[in-house]
Amino acid sequence: MDNPVEEIKKKLDIVEYIGSFVTLKKTGRNFKAICPFHNEKSPSFVVSPERQIWHCFGACGEGGDVIKFLMKWENITFIEALRDLAQKTGITIKKVTFEDKVWKKRERYFNMNLLAAEFFEYLLNEAKFGRKAMSYLLERGIKPATIKKFQLGYAPLSWDSLRMFLKKKKFTEEEMLENGLLVKGERGSYYDRFRGRLMFPIRDSRDFVIGFSGRTLDEKDKQAKYINTPETPIYHKRETLFGINLSKETIKKEKNVYVVEGEFDMITPYQSGFTNFVAIKGTALTNEQLLLLKRYTDKITLTLDSDAAGEESTKRGIEEAERLDLEVRIAKLSVGKDPDEAIKTDIKSFKRALEKPIPIYDFLIDSAKNKYPDDTSFAKKNIADEVLPFVERITNPIIKSHYIKKMSKVLGVSEDSIETMIRTIKRKRRQQISFKPKPQSMSKEDRQLTIEKYLLSYVFQDEDPYRESDKIFSLISWPDFLLPVHQKIAKIFLENKSSEKKFDLDVLVVKFSPELKQVFDELYLFASVDHDLNDKNIEKLVHEIKRYSIKREIKKILSEEDTKDKKERLIALSKALKEVEINLIS
Repeated sequence: MDNPVEEIKKKLDIVEYIGSFVTLKKTGRNFKAICPFHNEKSPSFVVSPERQIWHCFGACGEGGDVIKFLMKWENITFIEALRDLAQKTGITIKKVTFEDKVWKKRERYFNMNLLAAEFFEYLLNEAKFGRKAMSYLLERGIKPATIKKFQLGYAPLSWDSLRMFLKKKKFTEEEMLENGLLVKGERGSYYDRFRGRLMFPIRDSRDFVIGFSGRTLDEKDKQAKYINTPETPIYHKRETLFGINLSKETIKKEKNVYVVEGEFDMITPYQSGFTNFVAIKGTALTNEQLLLLKRYTDKITLTLDSDAAGEESTKRGIEEAERLDLEVRIAKLSVGKDPDEAIKTDIKSFKRALEKPIPIYDFLIDSAKNKYPDDTSFAKKNIADEVLPFVERITNPIIKSHYIKKMSKVLGVSEDSIETMIRTIKRKRRQQISFKPKPQSMSKEDRQLTIEKYLLSYVFQDEDPYRESDKIFSLISWPDFLLPVHQKIAKIFLENKSSEKKFDLDVLVVKFSPELKQVFDELYLFASVDHDLNDKNIEKLVHEIKRYSIKREIKKILSEEDTKDKKERLIALSKALKEVEINLIS
């Protein structure tokens, strides 16, 4: 295939493809969505079916074609995205005309990890010294089919068995070190990071092995129960969810995900038929993990350990999830300290807990009551301090009123007292916000550029751009724009209008240089989202551009040396400026 990129774009409709990841809503000729790459309330993510492009006009400012979308979605390189989409569309890539060094390293490290996983798996199933680990798994109720499904393995109690194995596969010690499989000693020698441990390969959503978690088999061992791959070029703990590769389809289907702590708390439910579980590493649910989950669902059920650390982790998860506008519930286990133990103790009770999750605010109230059980004023104050900051943030008035009443009964005080405390919390929060640097209002230059983008986009988005352009270019001309690229795009458009009877987007785009084409793609989508313009009356915006242009011309003439016609030109421009300002006021 001479040009696989263009062939992929022809075969894949960008609206249909991106629409399989995010919810798109039609708006005029384009489609809009909440940007999946950053947190926002108002949709700023725009997709064009005609140009087969997308752009975010919000905080991240990303944009591009279908390949760039997959790169951003999966956090992968160009060649990785190209190969994935080529496979999806049945296109054969015969050769790549450039060297992608980042992908080559990533691919090499993925392969290294896969070989390591196969090495550990072989030792668990075939080697004598893997029997202890196998017995441990079987005693915990993990079935052979599950062991195979998760490719569980065993790292022998050896300083260099993995190192020697991978050296034979042509990997260097420096590469193994960077990929987290080796540790470098004080004397400069290398040794295996994972020794005498049950091994869990950690895979990303595309099923690549990105790292490992190793568990000790001896509960009395003074070493850490778990050790994990450190940060590497392909493994980032904050972005990782154990089991996401197996659970993502069920999560999308069920429109809900259960978040647990630790590998066994994900594996045991999965083995029992609960296949929309994922596990976090440690006790902190991160913003990056929630953004990953938001790709598949807006509902998250926290099923974390019932100990103090689990409760604190749940609270942090609630705070993070609220920022991303996710619906959060709590599956409170009536038996067992975690899902693994709960299933083994009473699977029916575990299922009931999943079917009847507790609203987050009821969980917070119950948690605080258990933490401060005494019927004293100090205990009640502590309960209020822990719960009311969450109640204060509730936006739905009915839900908020319900929990104000509930807290009134829990604390034995009037609803007015609760509302007074909430107002105090709100006032303190506002004071904290007021101390933060306030965003600067839009400068005159920024406003002018925003108007220019909006007007040009407004024209290009119309059903008949030639007709619509008369509203603008009867009052201004292309030199009135501030930005040179805007001038060039407007000039080419007007030249095209004079030579072509009917507007054809493809004919126009061909006339742009690659640099102009990139600017045009962003301009083309710009009018589809809301912008900070005081007045979107097109005629007034055009007059505003004219005023900026005249003022720039007056400033330029004033800086020139005196000539015979200087005064006359200034008088003419002042008169024109007065007329424009009258039109702006009227």
